[in-house]
Amino acid sequence: MKKLIEKITPNPGKPHMVGDGFRVVNYIPGAGISQQRISPFLLLDFNAEYDFGPSDHLRGVGVHPHKGFETVTIAYKGAVAHHDSSGGSGVIHSGDVQWMSAGNGILHKEYHEETFSKKGGPFEMVQLWINLPKKDKFVEAHYQELTAGEMGKLELADDAGIVNVIAGEFNGITGPAKTYSPVNLFDIRLNTAGEVSTTIPAVHNTALLVVNGNIEVNAEQIIEHGFVLFKNEGEEIHIKANSKCVVLIMSGEPLNEPIASYGPFVMNTQEEIRQAIEDFNTGKFGVLTD
Repeated sequence: MKKLIEKITPNPGKPHMVGDGFRVVNYIPGAGISQQRISPFLLLDFNAEYDFGPSDHLRGVGVHPHKGFETVTIAYKGAVAHHDSSGGSGVIHSGDVQWMSAGNGILHKEYHEETFSKKGGPFEMVQLWINLPKKDKFVEAHYQELTAGEMGKLELADDAGIVNVIAGEFNGITGPAKTYSPVNLFDIRLNTAGEVSTTIPAVHNTALLVVNGNIEVNAEQIIEHGFVLFKNEGEEIHIKANSKCVVLIMSGEPLNEPIASYGPFVMNTQEEIRQAIEDFNTGKFGVLTD
């Protein structure tokens, strides 16, 4: 049975700046989708292709804390550098992903990589926040740098395109990301008229973002930058490309746990939020300089 569509959002609003290096539109929760409805996903920011121009100043977001969840940055165009107080660091380019588990507390910063910044050019990124289950919110913070070459790859027949599997399993191909709950992240790149089908468990909360191009999803037309929320009914997703396209599919088994959030902290109770603020203020997240 085809997965039924609950909601299609063409574009949830005007872009806003995160720091001075990320020009984003917010889909979760900005498209009116609650964090419980789309659990374990907490946030989706999309920096559609934008040319920031050359700069000697490294644009980005300075040192800030996180606790209780994971940040996942997917690079489509441009380059992003990352440093955190657990010692994690790296640079991601097109096709790469950085996956940071904040766990019991971390400081980090993200900014345009120096060489890219000096040259300028097209910049296109997605950032997701993925909640950690209650039992894992106090794990030691750590970082996964997942290169394009490490992704699970499914070459589609008839030159239809390719699927890069970041996390989970797509038609028997598994991704390299290690997750704390069942999560799928699929980077699908189809040529014009290319088609692909897959199945995702009905219990998973599932959504899709059209990064580039125009597509049909289960016979529904979705335009560029459109966002699809699926019902928890049916399993099959069929995509047909009306033009060359890039599509991100995300799904996850809902955690079904309370969500208490305050800015960059996501826990299960307000008492845990108060403790997170105290831990940050007393330096328990480590040290990182701008």
